[in-house]
Amino acid sequence: MLLSAVLAVALSSAPQTMRAPEPPSVRVRVDSSRHEIYITAGPYRLPSMPPGMDHAQMEQMEGAETPVQRFEWPVEGWFRGFRVRVVDSRGDTLPRALLHHMIMVSFDRRQLLYPAAERLMGAGSETADVSVPKSIGVPMKPGQKLGMYSMWHNETGKDIDGVFVQVVLLYTPKNQNPRPLDAFPLYMDVNLTVGGTNTFDVPPGKSSKSHEFVFPVGGRLLGVGGHLHDYGVSVRLEDAETGKIMVTLLGKRDAEGHLLDVPRKLFGVSGEGMKIKPGHRYRVVGEYDNPTKETIRDGAMAHIVGLFVPDDPAKWPGIDPSDTEYQKDLASLATQGGAMNNMPNMQHMKRDMDMKKKPES
Repeated sequence: MLLSAVLAVALSSAPQTMRAPEPPSVRVRVDSSRHEIYITAGPYRLPSMPPGMDHAQMEQMEGAETPVQRFEWPVEGWFRGFRVRVVDSRGDTLPRALLHHMIMVSFDRRQLLYPAAERLMGAGSETADVSVPKSIGVPMKPGQKLGMYSMWHNETGKDIDGVFVQVVLLYTPKNQNPRPLDAFPLYMDVNLTVGGTNTFDVPPGKSSKSHEFVFPVGGRLLGVGGHLHDYGVSVRLEDAETGKIMVTLLGKRDAEGHLLDVPRKLFGVSGEGMKIKPGHRYRVVGEYDNPTKETIRDGAMAHIVGLFVPDDPAKWPGIDPSDTEYQKDLASLATQGGAMNNMPNMQHMKRDMDMKKKPES
């Protein structure tokens, strides 16, 4: 009931007809009693799309992506989860399948491994509600500059006007006792170009793609999730110096090889998490098995996301506005949708991280 009431207030000025929609905007409301932040973005007009469009085709279709809409985080505390809804101008729920993905960017903090703005969270059409225990969270300050953008996938056969994205962000307040552990989104991709794309070709048969990197600060991985496309077999993290496989996430596929899910794994459930060494080389590897006789052009992705607790948060790399890679990232975000739109971080932590449960095998 409260969610419906909030939507009614937030959408009170939404268009009542489909002829003259108001310009998209972002509205922010805080419910301090429930420790929730309500973000309502829209209205949007969703163009009708032909069935079976791939990611690249959707990017090229006018109106399929929204520009980054900026707002500020309003409270001091720790971000710990989210819920996402797609609604119409009356606040009635629309199919989540319309939303291909939604990404939230934090412009005041960079990523650990890439000189790009932090991708705080993301959700796809299949993403369930996400939350982590109050004992951990991403530290946030009032006034922290954020932005969000979406890609739409409308195969209903008709244009849809007056569509809104409603995101509920869960937070732990600053007076939480004991103090939550500071954790940060971590992203590791096999084929990322900052300001560009992370898709790659998949030839017939079995193939793999990998990327090596060095952690600038040591710490612990509390849990990881992964992302693959159809025919994706697995994505894994290796110690590049010893060859040891640290974690493998196997894709769940149907009989034709279409991807169904990539399960997540937790390391901070019964212990302190997976140890990461500073200045040490690691490797992320994605494996595919394409049963067709054709090369699938720009049809694959492979990355691992997770929550990372640094040994010393003060050593987290700062933003360098003069860095050319960082400038490329900002330039991509200035265009519709942004280029690094598949960096969801918390997206694949689909179920609550219950610290009392046994770790998954």
